[in-house]
Amino acid sequence: MKEFLHRIFSCCMALLLLLSTTSWKVEKHYCMGRLMDFSLFSQVDDCGMDMDFGDNQDSVEQSEDSCCSDETISMQGQDDLLKGFDQIGTPQKVFLTAFIYSYISLLTEAETQNRPFDLYPPPLLTKDIHLVNEVFLI
Repeated sequence: MKEFLHRIFSCCMALLLLLSTTSWKVEKHYCMGRLMDFSLFSQVDDCGMDMDFGDNQDSVEQSEDSCCSDETISMQGQDDLLKGFDQIGTPQKVFLTAFIYSYISLLTEAETQNRPFDLYPPPLLTKDIHLVNEVFLI
């Protein structure tokens, strides 16, 4: 049960981090007060009812006389989460390099040492030590 809750909590934290660092953009296109198009992360399509007034009229008058309107809601994500190695202080650099070096050394295999006595057999026992010392395992 504990492992299951740990996995759920980890997934929720990863999702929260993803949602907080992503920039969101919601665009809506209204035509005559009705919602015609809705878009996430991209541009909305026009309904084709935008009127071209030509070059002689002002763009302010064009937006006042138009029956269509666009609404954009944007939320900027966090960009200051990543720090470069040159932005951290000297004690943190020393700790980080020591940690990485010790972690890498844990992952390498230990070299096998040559033991010269591996090739020689143990000496033969002439007496049974348990009987001589009168030590019996019960």
